[in-house]
Amino acid sequence: IYYSMFGFQRIGDQIWLAGDMQTKGFLCGGTAGRTTLNGEGLQHQDGHSLLLASTVPNLLTYDAAFAYELAVIIQDGLYRMYQKNENIFYYLTLENENYEMPPMPKGVEDGILKGLYRFEKGSKAKEKVHLIGSGTIIREAIRAKSILEKVYKLSVDIWSATNYKLLRTDALACQRWNMLHPEKTPKKSYLEKTLEKESGTFVAVSDYMKIIPDQIAPWVPGGLMTLGTDGFGRSESRENLRRFFEVDAEMIVIATLYQLMKKGKLKKDVISKAIKKLKVNPGKVYPHCV
Repeated sequence: IYYSMFGFQRIGDQIWLAGDMQTKGFLCGGTAGRTTLNGEGLQHQDGHSLLLASTVPNLLTYDAAFAYELAVIIQDGLYRMYQKNENIFYYLTLENENYEMPPMPKGVEDGILKGLYRFEKGSKAKEKVHLIGSGTIIREAIRAKSILEKVYKLSVDIWSATNYKLLRTDALACQRWNMLHPEKTPKKSYLEKTLEKESGTFVAVSDYMKIIPDQIAPWVPGGLMTLGTDGFGRSESRENLRRFFEVDAEMIVIATLYQLMKKGKLKKDVISKAIKKLKVNPGKVYPHCV
C-alpha cells in the first residue's frame, strides 16, 4: 500500500519487472484520484496512475467505488492467482475520503470483475441518460442524477466502471477475432453485450484523466462524453477541486444537457439557463495547462 501517484511514476521499472517475473499480489494505491487528497497539490494528487498501469499487460487495474467491489475483486484475485495459478497481479486504487458504503446490488459480481455494471436504475421518464462513474466520483454522478431527474425530468441510470482497461482489451480481442474470421458469426465483447440494448445519452466521469474512460468510447452506443481531471493537482478543498477540474455534479448535469442538445433533444437556452442556475463560470480557464 503506497501513495498511488508515486508507484508507477517513481518505480515504474520495478513494476514492469514484476510483470516480467510473473509476480503475484496486490498493489494498492492509497489516496488515489486527483481530488480526493485536498491540500496536497500537484506532487500528491494522482490523476494518471491508471493510465501508467495500463501499460503492463498482465496487470489488472481496478478503480473501485465501494467496499463490496473491493471485496469481490480481492476474493477473485486470490482465487485466480493462488488457486488457479494465473500469472497476473493487481493494481487497486484506494481513495482518501470517508463516505457511506451501500449494500451490494444483487447479481453484480460478474460485472464488477469484468469492468462495468448497472448500480442504480433511473425513473420511468421517457428520455434516457446513462452516467458512468468510477471511484469516489461516482457519488457526484449520483448527485447529478438527482438534479437531472427532479429538475429536467430525465431517466438516469448509474453505472459503476471498475476496469476500463479490461473492457477495452476484451473489445479489442473480439474485434480482432471478427477481422480474422469474416465468415463466422461475429463475437461480441462484454461491453457490447451489456450496452447493446441500451439507448440514450452516455456520460462518463472519473477522478482521472479523460483518456481513461475514453478507452471504451468506440463501443458505446451513440458515443460517449467524458469528464476527467486532466492537468496538475492543486491545493484546495475537494469541493473546489471538483469544480475546477469540472467533474462535480453540476458539471455532469451541464455535460449531459449538452449531449442531449447535440442530439436535438434540448434547445440551447436550456443549457445557458442551467449554467447560470448551477453557478458555473463559463469563462473559467480550461484546467489542463494551469
